[in-house]
Amino acid sequence: MVFRPKYISFDCYGTLIYFQMAPWARRLFADRVAAENLDRFCADFSAFRLDEVLGDWKPYDEVVFNALLRTANKWKVPFREADAAEIYAAVPTWGPHPDTVAGLARIAGKIPLVILSNAMDHQLVHNVQKLEVPFHRVYTAQQAKAYKPRLRAFEYMVQQLDAKPEDFLHVSSSMRYDLMSASDMGIRDKVFVNRGHEPGVPAYGYAEIPDIGGLAGLVGL
Repeated sequence: MVFRPKYISFDCYGTLIYFQMAPWARRLFADRVAAENLDRFCADFSAFRLDEVLGDWKPYDEVVFNALLRTANKWKVPFREADAAEIYAAVPTWGPHPDTVAGLARIAGKIPLVILSNAMDHQLVHNVQKLEVPFHRVYTAQQAKAYKPRLRAFEYMVQQLDAKPEDFLHVSSSMRYDLMSASDMGIRDKVFVNRGHEPGVPAYGYAEIPDIGGLAGLVGL
């Protein structure tokens, strides 16, 4: 039997769009953090961003600002508000991974595609345009008033589509933001796009592919 979900839902940044928070932080802080320490600095910036989205919703510029400030404080280096503003302003300019557009094109029009993203509306619209395929729905944390990995974000998507968790195949390159929470929500069918920025956790049950090009084969296209 060919597996065909009712919807294929996607994380956007990191999974479809090349997420460039670390490259931007490396460039902006190269004058304050030694080159051999920049990887750890960026890892701390990532960890603080995750921590910032676990509470009540706030605009994403505050998430970036607070996480970058906390990282600078941890490293005892000067913090410049302009750095956070520059990173935030860059987000809508980021484009897809090289495999994304062709991989999505093999599925678009055959199965409804949905995005659930930790973004502001005004940011995500520009990134989605760069994906070059039609999406059935695009949902943001701003709309849900919750960021992933909070279950409230997934609840919003399911409710807006008047669907059930088992209607979805959820696709992400992040276990911590997406696939663990999707599993907790009862989304059985999951795909881990192993882009190398997070390790997999096989106990959560998913198919693994190296890029979006492998997705069509999983749904018989």
